[in-house]
Amino acid sequence: MKRLYFIACTLLLMACAGTKKAATPCIQSNLVPDGKLWSSLFQQKAAEYKALCIQAYNIATLRLEEAVKQSSAKPKAVVTDIDETFLDNSPYAVNRALRALDYDPISWQEWTAKGIADTLTGALSFFNYAAAKNVEVFYITNRKEKERQGTLQNLLYYHFPFADEQHLILRKDSSSKEIRRQQVAATHDIILLLGDNLADFSSLFDNRKTTEQRAANVQQLAAEFGKKFIVLPNANYGGWEEAVYGNNVNLNPAQKDSAIKNNLKGY
Repeated sequence: MKRLYFIACTLLLMACAGTKKAATPCIQSNLVPDGKLWSSLFQQKAAEYKALCIQAYNIATLRLEEAVKQSSAKPKAVVTDIDETFLDNSPYAVNRALRALDYDPISWQEWTAKGIADTLTGALSFFNYAAAKNVEVFYITNRKEKERQGTLQNLLYYHFPFADEQHLILRKDSSSKEIRRQQVAATHDIILLLGDNLADFSSLFDNRKTTEQRAANVQQLAAEFGKKFIVLPNANYGGWEEAVYGNNVNLNPAQKDSAIKNNLKGY
């Protein structure tokens, strides 16, 4: 009887130990350290993200309605970024992160060549509304010229207005969009700018600013946000991330992880 009792107790302890071990989180060394899966999950599944997009485009609609009532010597125009402003590239981030890889130009161009990025909630209806009000839409993007065909294919698939060679302005040399904005402003009255990155709005955010400089410049332009500048949320990448990394494009995953932790505030 004592022997049976001892065996039963031993088996029970082993079962408990096994259960405890199974509940212990598995730490995988090959996970991308900068949270691309988490931010992509938010972008793809959070109703709050969709609400933020709708909010941005609702405000854009109100501002457009106000602007078209004003007289202008030049035709009116809206200038917009593309990626994470109205096209959703989170599938690219997921594809890379699941293989413990980050962004690189070659894989990015392979993705944009497919021309299959989905639209963000509220975007297409806004741009169609702008076109109906005789407001031209200029797509100023830092996608490169070799991505033109796939980008146009993507815009035409969803029937975006003004999806043509003239209105699609890609990057040639500089990543700054200031000269391209000025080119549009020379012939049109720009009533709104839309983007997910602060450099989509002003040259104040060009040239790899620090986190502190970017915050100070936001305060300097505070009156423009929600008025002429309409910002879409992007937790996946952008100038904010580059600033966290000290604007160093050559950091390895361990260095990125260290930079993230050094920039976080806890208690």
